[in-house]
Amino acid sequence: MSTPNHLPRPPGELDALEQAWRQPRGWRALTTVNNTRIGRLYLATAFAFFLFAGALALAMRWQLAVPASDFMQPGTYNQFFTMHGTVMMFLFAIPMVEAIAVFLLPGMLGARDLPFPRLSAYAYWAYAFGGAGFIVTLAFGLSPDGGWFMYPPLTGKQYSPGLGADFWLLGIGFIEISAIAGAIELIIGILFTRAPGMTLARMPVYAWSMLVVALMVVFAFPPLIAGTALLELERAYDWPFFIVERGGDPLLWQHLFWFFGHPEVYIIFLPAAGMVSAMLPALVQTPLVARRAVIVSLVAVGALSFALWMHHMFTAGLGQLETMLVSAASMAIAIPTALQVFAWIATMWRGRVQLNAPTLFIFGFLLVFVLGGLTGVMVAAVPFDLQAHDTYFIVAHLHYVLVGGLVFPMLAAAYFWMPLFNGHRMSERVACWVFGLVFTGTNVAFFPMHASGLLGMPRRVYTYSAAMGWDGLNLASTVGAMLLAAGVLLFTLDMVRTLCRPQREHGNPWRSSGLEWLPQGEYGTRSQPEVRSAEPLWRQAGLAGAVEAGLHWLPGTFTGRRETLVTSRRAARPAHLLVLPGDSWLPFLCALGTAGFFLLLTMQLPLPAWLCGALALATLVAWLWGLDRPLPPGSPREAMAGDGVPLPIGASGSASHSWWATLVLVVVDGAIFASLAFALLHIGMALEVCPPPGARLPPAQAAWLAAALLAASSALAWWGGRRPRQGWPLLAAGACLLAAFALDLGSHLAAGLAPQRNAWSAAVAALLAYGGLHAAVLGAAALYVAARGGLRAARRATLDNTILLWHCGVAQALAGLALIRWL
Repeated sequence: MSTPNHLPRPPGELDALEQAWRQPRGWRALTTVNNTRIGRLYLATAFAFFLFAGALALAMRWQLAVPASDFMQPGTYNQFFTMHGTVMMFLFAIPMVEAIAVFLLPGMLGARDLPFPRLSAYAYWAYAFGGAGFIVTLAFGLSPDGGWFMYPPLTGKQYSPGLGADFWLLGIGFIEISAIAGAIELIIGILFTRAPGMTLARMPVYAWSMLVVALMVVFAFPPLIAGTALLELERAYDWPFFIVERGGDPLLWQHLFWFFGHPEVYIIFLPAAGMVSAMLPALVQTPLVARRAVIVSLVAVGALSFALWMHHMFTAGLGQLETMLVSAASMAIAIPTALQVFAWIATMWRGRVQLNAPTLFIFGFLLVFVLGGLTGVMVAAVPFDLQAHDTYFIVAHLHYVLVGGLVFPMLAAAYFWMPLFNGHRMSERVACWVFGLVFTGTNVAFFPMHASGLLGMPRRVYTYSAAMGWDGLNLASTVGAMLLAAGVLLFTLDMVRTLCRPQREHGNPWRSSGLEWLPQGEYGTRSQPEVRSAEPLWRQAGLAGAVEAGLHWLPGTFTGRRETLVTSRRAARPAHLLVLPGDSWLPFLCALGTAGFFLLLTMQLPLPAWLCGALALATLVAWLWGLDRPLPPGSPREAMAGDGVPLPIGASGSASHSWWATLVLVVVDGAIFASLAFALLHIGMALEVCPPPGARLPPAQAAWLAAALLAASSALAWWGGRRPRQGWPLLAAGACLLAAFALDLGSHLAAGLAPQRNAWSAAVAALLAYGGLHAAVLGAAALYVAARGGLRAARRATLDNTILLWHCGVAQALAGLALIRWL
């Protein structure tokens, strides 16, 4: 059997498929949930933020071009500096790598779409609304000015009394929501929606890089979520987590921020490395050398990156042992990174290199990023870092890593994959000018900063004296920045010109082996291909024609809706048919309500804020209610997806993709809890007496009774899972959970808990508040299940996911009880 469907396709099958996947037009385009469409919106928005942040950088470079410049006032410079770093790191870099993945991965994996298209749409709109609201603050003088890292106590109420820091915390909150939602989509999509036969060993290296990155987001973003929550609680309610006079510690913020911040560098770099590993074999027409070793190195870099967060804190007074270990890890991570570089060089050596646009930018990436990596090894040496820290040497290192590690691969990817948009390639002649300007501008702008840093120029200064001898170096950096900006502007004009050309078939202009170059429609490929090689278009003759003829898996629509195959995690064997939700206003309105709630609350407009919150909640309930809608009566329970192979439609329990997505969400939730627990431990270990004078723990009897109620809640939830048509066990479980929280909170209040008094009490209150959030969410979930009258087999996945959340929430609550009382 050469193809899963060797028989001719019935008439009307393609028309039904096109009708199911037809995209909305006009204003209704805002309702689209197709990941490739959402990916285009993501790309455009992230690139617009990149241009905005670049304009801020040009203004700062103009200020620093000559000594004693009065082009900008110090307050304005601080706002521009903070906005530039924040937008580049949070609104451009991370969303851009997720945008490229959302756009490319469905085609690369041979899937019709990723499994949670509405979640992708919500993540995009939350990011777009939150980012736009954050940028608008610059026009009203409300922008933050504490630096993109927002170190306390500078960003506390005492030194930043306005709303600028609050808007920063709010804007980062939207990025946190968007990034984690995107990570869940990518993890489940990569593991469960690969084409049949695409085993993990055959999966594209780019998909491997995004799987590692998505897992890194799951563990790296929760400490940032916890840190931003603690800082906002301090600013809004005077809970002194970072105020030394009341037992707080500013270093707590640095630990939480950099546990996210240093892995973030690799969250940005690894997708770029994956893109290079995907493009290079096509450009030199030979398979990637040491493919398996490259994949192993991706995993190694992702794991080692979490050992480096104190790399940024060598001057903060760490212990000698911690400093030595982090320094060693900072140097060790260069080994798997170098392995990838050598694999790319060996691939070019074995193949035939042609100097086209993508190849030029890959060369630029190798040169610029390697130089940034070498200076990274330098600052990993503690004696050198003690001299260079907080100087312009670090600025140079950071920009070499980020520009080399993301911007150059991004430009290479734009030239390589541009035909997927409308079938046209960008101009090779213009690309030569773009590369010359960007490469020259990057080195002229940032290389002199190494010297100015070694000459003592500190970071974050808005002016300097001519007597310091930095004027020539700064003028050169400004000229380089102008050249870099000219290159980006020329690229933008050529990109817009190319996108305005009429649509045509994209073909396979680079003769690539990747599935994304198969003929595509709004539904992806005409049928989902059977994959038997890591280079399917090179090794499987006639694959494109057979897929286009509908001779592979899922050539039509069995339910009249959008569908894709769910395959096993390792071997990619077809498991069941997933019916995907269609276009809807609900993700757009839910994101709009979410953004409005937080923005208006920050601006101290409670009534419209709560109205927006009600909109978000109502649309969320409607969204979930619609997902639980069963198939129409008479719909098939099985689909003959390929050559008479019957597949069930939908799944429940651990066979369901949504159960695994819930498990990833549980990991995120647990990491946030661990970060809050770390805050309590960090503050408690700094005390001579814990609890501190004036703070008391409630009696142990209350804790034991609360623990018993929690155990009863978990048992009732388990019983409710065994009786899916009865809603009362889950309602009783919710009542026990709320009673346990009320008892625990009441006992603490009776013991005199006052979060404003000292940092230890504030950390206890933060853990209690997080437990209360869980009780509220799980109670609402119990009400939802009861409102559906108990969930029948067709909607069993919702109940299974709720019970999984329930048990993990109870386990977390028990851990919180033990931590607070037996610290």
